[in-house]
Amino acid sequence: MNVTDTALDAAVAHRPGACLKVSQAIGRIGDKWTVMVIVLLRRRGHRFNELKREIGGISQRMLTLTLRNMERDGLVTRTVTPSIPPRVDYELTDIGQSLAEPVKVLGEWAFKNLERIAAAQAAYDARTDEKA
Repeated sequence: MNVTDTALDAAVAHRPGACLKVSQAIGRIGDKWTVMVIVLLRRRGHRFNELKREIGGISQRMLTLTLRNMERDGLVTRTVTPSIPPRVDYELTDIGQSLAEPVKVLGEWAFKNLERIAAAQAAYDARTDEKA
């Protein structure tokens, strides 16, 4: 264990409410839609419909809720340009950009380990199917 881990453990241990807040933050940023939005906004801003089209499979309502929650958490900014129809652009804030790198690393880890995960799942399923 390094000094940083020890300091983090001590900080959380002395502030029980911090565990709940950290859990809530990780829950918010760990959902698949938030991750996909972060990946798309990492390099440049996008309009709402552009995000919807590029994500694929997300409903308008879910994208709206995801973006609203990300805005509330300070991860994105929403800019409305008055026009007909109104233009709405989303960009990552500084804190959102700081989250983009860990999300990228997590995605790289997932891609790197897809085959190993699939093999582990198949082995587990074979073991549990035999017991059933």
